[in-house]
Amino acid sequence: MSTAFVICGALGAEVKDIVDRRGWDVDIYGLSAMLHLYPKRIVDELRDKLRSLRPQYDRLVVVYGECGTNGRLQPVLDEVGASQVRGPHCYEMLAGTDLFHQVSEERPGTFFLTDWLVRNFDRAVIRGLGLDRDPELMPMLFGGYEAVLYLRQVPNPRLAARAQEIAAYLGLPMEIVDVGLGELEERLAELVEVDGSCQPTPLSPEGRGQ
Repeated sequence: MSTAFVICGALGAEVKDIVDRRGWDVDIYGLSAMLHLYPKRIVDELRDKLRSLRPQYDRLVVVYGECGTNGRLQPVLDEVGASQVRGPHCYEMLAGTDLFHQVSEERPGTFFLTDWLVRNFDRAVIRGLGLDRDPELMPMLFGGYEAVLYLRQVPNPRLAARAQEIAAYLGLPMEIVDVGLGELEERLAELVEVDGSCQPTPLSPEGRGQ
């Protein structure tokens, strides 16, 4: 069974790591993470990509959450017969259900960071939201936040230092929690290993050790 992932670019490194380690026979197609600035474009570009891929693949897996699309993704998935990874967005996928719900209930004014967002904060947030041009927008956009929680995939001193700079820029205290891939890997496995079709092909006895 041929399988394609259509993924958010913000999860590109993580999804590729999972696919490589598990030896899944899948093709990966990415859409720009910057589409989150315009959620309607997520729906439109996913629809176009899925329609173009449908004739080539038996199974299509969308690695996106709801991501501000307000229910508009489901009709697209139904139209092309695509599956979607569980979770409202990547923060919940990477944090895991329990941690994310705990933070959401106890500290609702939390701004989440991931490795991708730390690397791309200037492009995705400062320039993406126009704070470089209109810094007076800062209170409107971030005035409701009380803290930063960095959901870290891979320990990296450079990224940790950059995350501290981001928290200082926002004027918020920061905590780092090492979550790795959270529940993303097991949720993908639920979709692609259900019938064993994406499992790596075992070596024949003649091929072992070669």
